[in-house]
Formats: sequence, C-alpha cells, structure tokens
Amino acid sequence: MSADNEFQPRIAAFFCNWCTYGGADLAGVSRLQYPANIRAIRIPCTGRLKPTFILSAFRQGVDGIWVSGCHPGDCHYIAGNMHARRRFAVLKNLLEYVGMEPDRLHFSWISSAEASKFQQTAIEVTEAVRQLGPARFLFRDIAKVA
Repeated sequence: MSADNEFQPRIAAFFCNWCTYGGADLAGVSRLQYPANIRAIRIPCTGRLKPTFILSAFRQGVDGIWVSGCHPGDCHYIAGNMHARRRFAVLKNLLEYVGMEPDRLHFSWISSAEASKFQQTAIEVTEAVRQLGPARFLFRDIAKVA
C-alpha cells in the first residue's frame, strides 16, 4: 500500500477542558505538527466520562479512542482523573474480554503547558491504532440496519 493509500484511523479523543484541551490548543498555536486523524471532544473532566460514551464511539465507527486529562493530584475537580483511571482500567479489560484489541483505547495525563507531550502522544496514539487496522468488532453497519 502506498503512503497515499495508507489506512488513516478515525480517533475520537475525549480531553479534559482544563488540561489536555489546553495542551492541544497550545500545540496548535505553537504550530506543532500532529496527525489530523484525531477529533477532539472537550469534556469538563475525565472523571465525568462514562464508559458508555466510549462504547458508543466505537459503535459509531471510530477505530480508536484517546482519553486524556490532568496529571494525578492536579485535577480541577479534586479526584476526577483518579476515578477516570480506575474506569479506564476496567473498560480496557472489558474490551479485551469481549474480543476487541485493548490497544484501541489510550489514556494519558497531559497538562495545558505540555504542547510537545501532546504532539508526541497524538503521534503515538495514531500510529498504534493504524497498526491495528480498521475496527470491526463493535462497529454497527448502518446500511444493514435500514
């Protein structure tokens, strides 16, 4: 497959409003290059992200999901990121249990001042999902439903 025809994964990214979303904004303002495969969804706190949102995103056809929030101890909502970390571990195990590659789901801690870390993580997440190929497990074929 040539570089032009290489699989380009669709990645839904749930970013904490206070930290990672700011890091993404700083990366953009700093003109740092990172893959355009990521669709950022700003959420108040990763602790408020329900696992059903992640499963729903997979059902809607994304190939990978990236959840990123404040560093431990820096959460604007005290311990929201720690709740998210526990949910993340359980959900990753659940995906593996039902037969989906757990590497389609990524979690990171990125502050609003870490534009270069945001850039590097975006590249790593995109490449990891690209290596897995298109997601087919939870995907609902809309054409067959109609």
